Amino acid sequence: MPPSSPASPRCPLCRKPAVAAHAPFCSSACKDRDLLKWLGGDYAIPGDAAESDSLALDKDGDDA
Repeated sequence: MPPSSPASPRCPLCRKPAVAAHAPFCSSACKDRDLLKWLGGDYAIPGDAAESDSLALDKDGDDA
């Protein structure tokens, strides 16, 4: 029995084989779709909520 070859990289969006020119995606369409997800806020890194600028003011209304 021949040794199994490592799995070829797959596009993280559609699971088609990745293409070096668009790595790690299979096409420019999937690459663009991924970018739109980032820009649209579909992806988020977990963490504490960011402090708004209005909360950064001290009691006198001056920047802290």
